[in-house]
Amino acid sequence: MALQVHPDILSLSPYVPGKPIDELQRELGLTRVIKLASNENPLGPSPKALAALSGAQDMLHRYPDGGAYQLRQAIADRWKVAERQVILGNGSDEILGLLAKTFLSPGDEAIMADHTFVIYKMEVTAVHGKPVVVPLINWTHDLESMVRAVTPRTRLLFLCNPNNPTGTIVSAEAVDRLMATVPEDVIIVFDEAYFEYVRNPRFPDAMSYVKQGRNAIVLRTFSKIYGLAGLRIGYGISTVEIIGFLNRVRPPFNANSLAQKAALAALGDDEHVAKSRAINVAGMEQMEQGLRALSVPSIQTETNFLYFDAKRDGRLVFEALLREGIIVRHIDGTMLRVTIGRPDENAAFLQALEKVLHGERKEIARGL
Repeated sequence: MALQVHPDILSLSPYVPGKPIDELQRELGLTRVIKLASNENPLGPSPKALAALSGAQDMLHRYPDGGAYQLRQAIADRWKVAERQVILGNGSDEILGLLAKTFLSPGDEAIMADHTFVIYKMEVTAVHGKPVVVPLINWTHDLESMVRAVTPRTRLLFLCNPNNPTGTIVSAEAVDRLMATVPEDVIIVFDEAYFEYVRNPRFPDAMSYVKQGRNAIVLRTFSKIYGLAGLRIGYGISTVEIIGFLNRVRPPFNANSLAQKAALAALGDDEHVAKSRAINVAGMEQMEQGLRALSVPSIQTETNFLYFDAKRDGRLVFEALLREGIIVRHIDGTMLRVTIGRPDENAAFLQALEKVLHGERKEIARGL
């Protein structure tokens, strides 16, 4: 008998993560593979986080603290909010799903950009909501058009800032205008996974809207600058009311013991964060200069990655780079995304890209 699956679920495609290093080594017999596909911290985890995990395996037969009191209190202290305003997730991705489950009934709408984090559309569709997709302008969220897209069925508005995959930001002035015009019953989701990398002084203080009691939630993660992607832990800060509703659908023990310990230590490791920012700034300059030398345009970014236009079939460029032992991310058409790595990794990527684009290997040149 054929399985009965809801049409909304049938319309979805599984999320495809960045290709693992060991998989590519097995497939192509490569001895060295460089992964610059998933925006991970090339310095690795916070040393304080690693130290905190020492001996933690002795408690793995015990369930974690279901309320994650210590970590939530530390996050609350950091951002000067109440502990009841903090929720943890198995990555901030999980909190996106909790928002959809909590606030969307079938047919309710959620507004998002057309070129942004794909999980928004997946989570909204999975609960039979309606994704309302608004085109970017100059690779940036068009907040005025997003406001115009609001209807009486709108419940959520997703704002990825800085945006993934483009790396662009919307300014504090633009967000102020958004918050002044959007209906108060629409929850604004500020997804700020790359917050710690931002240097632009015009970046908005999204946390201030939460402190004003607005219907907003700010999402952050330990997966990027803190280097804990493998432990899957993120957090959200919102009003007590919104967090209270989210906790009604949050799975018990969703933040595991190791993640809680490591995140608590990493949160206080300002030295590691500063080093991570510094290597990203230097690596960004190296990458931007290298791409300009290859006449490859990239989008100005406030993250730890670059979005660039290969000016040819991006899938073929991606596959050719794989044969050179470089994993990047093909997004769409001619556009690819590359993570800023260590200096030697950046140099290897640029050298491989030059080979691919300039056809130094005949078989690649014929394929392109």
